[in-house]
Amino acid sequence: MEKEFKIEGMSCGHCVLAVEKELNKLDIKNKKVEIGSAKIEFHPDKVSEEDIKNSITEAGYTVTE
Repeated sequence: MEKEFKIEGMSCGHCVLAVEKELNKLDIKNKKVEIGSAKIEFHPDKVSEEDIKNSITEAGYTVTE
């Protein structure tokens, strides 16, 4: 499954690194993090959307729908 998450509060490369660092703790297949969004490929059996949203929140940013 692939999903794009919109992220508020990101403004620079450091923000991207902070989100990537938290996402690296999850068992995801692939990710592409940019300022304002993250495209993530994952197996729903291993990682839930809520896990991904929580990781982004842990990095200090807000996921918007």
